[in-house]
Amino acid sequence: MMFYLALLGIGVLFTGLVTMYIFTRLKDGGVLSGHPFPRYFSLSTIVLLVSSPVIAQARRLYRADDLPNLARCLGATLLLGSIFCGLQLAGWRELSQQGVFFKDDPAGTYVYLISGVHIAHIVGGMLYLLALLLRTLHAARDGVRTLVFIRNPYHRRQLQAITVYWHFVDVIWLVLFAVFLFMY
Repeated sequence: MMFYLALLGIGVLFTGLVTMYIFTRLKDGGVLSGHPFPRYFSLSTIVLLVSSPVIAQARRLYRADDLPNLARCLGATLLLGSIFCGLQLAGWRELSQQGVFFKDDPAGTYVYLISGVHIAHIVGGMLYLLALLLRTLHAARDGVRTLVFIRNPYHRRQLQAITVYWHFVDVIWLVLFAVFLFMY
């Protein structure tokens, strides 16, 4: 229950930030920024969309007692999350090359702030993924550890939680991306 309340809180946080961003854009007369939208944000969106079906396979692999492939799945999601974060930082660099800086333009500040808060949530999920990956790799080393790992309902709930969380931050980014795309 607490997990879903945390997701609700995250949703409220991003709703508030997006509302303030939209209000700032409309206060400026709704005029678009005049700068091209960073292409790295588009690329990062594709990477995050690819990560979603990858992490979705994790629950099936867990139910099939396939820890080596579960570890690969978690590692691939971790890699895709890292690529997403790198592309976001490249998008920030692209913004600064266009003359959009954190403190100069209020709308630009929100783009940096909102994408930065989203990166922080992705990194939090990646840390959880890393811990789960290390536990999975440890359990996959022998049959007894595998059996204990697979039969432990706590591990199943952890995997379910990271899957739900990852899909949640994916959906959050898709909404943010759409808002940025149409209002930047």
